[in-house]
Amino acid sequence: MDSDHKSTEQQFSLVQQAAAQDQLSRQRIREMADIFRLTDDDLDEKRIIYPRMRDKRILNIFRDIRTKLIEKADGKNFTLMVASVCEEGGASFTSANLAASIALDQGKTALVVDCNLYSPASEQFLDADQIGFSDFLENPSISIEEVIYATGVPRLRLIPIGKSADIGPEYYTSYRMRQFIEELSGRYSDRYVILDVPPVSSTADARILSEYCDYVLLVVPYGKVTKDQLQRAIGNFPEDKLVGMIFNN
Repeated sequence: MDSDHKSTEQQFSLVQQAAAQDQLSRQRIREMADIFRLTDDDLDEKRIIYPRMRDKRILNIFRDIRTKLIEKADGKNFTLMVASVCEEGGASFTSANLAASIALDQGKTALVVDCNLYSPASEQFLDADQIGFSDFLENPSISIEEVIYATGVPRLRLIPIGKSADIGPEYYTSYRMRQFIEELSGRYSDRYVILDVPPVSSTADARILSEYCDYVLLVVPYGKVTKDQLQRAIGNFPEDKLVGMIFNN
């Protein structure tokens, strides 16, 4: 019996050690911005804009979009939802680079929230699966701080999609979701939040999530969308929230 008791204690100790190691790993990831920055080659590979990049045209386009959005908001921080009209339209590319353009300003911070359960883009910055958006909605014991990670880009943070595969659109109308958005946008006046969501044509997720955002930006992939598809996509959102469309090639 003593042997069984010791065995149980050893197993419990191993579980505690594993949990502590997992917590430490997540903490280190969140603190990465203070330790390292992505190199220019890394940024080129990940297709993220930066001041020294060769193609200044792309850099200036995103800077111009950023300026227009900030002017639209009268200089106040905002929550922006970025959605493609159809699959593989470039919403994740647009979200990441709009956030990067905001983070170029040393007086502002940007946070990308990966809300696309069907085609996550979090691996652009994180090598391994981490708890994130879906886990926060499902588990009340998880705090906001536990799901925000460094990206290697100064002043740019990321909330990955997470490990939980059990959440659905029903979670988006919960108190937990409202708490999530209010805490993200309300705690820091210099933080601009960008939601990277599934395509409008695929699910109702984008329409539901838009209710929590100040603005909606549609990404239209060149040559892949008909006029009727575009009109249907626009019809999903209130006119005062839809700030515009980006044609992406």
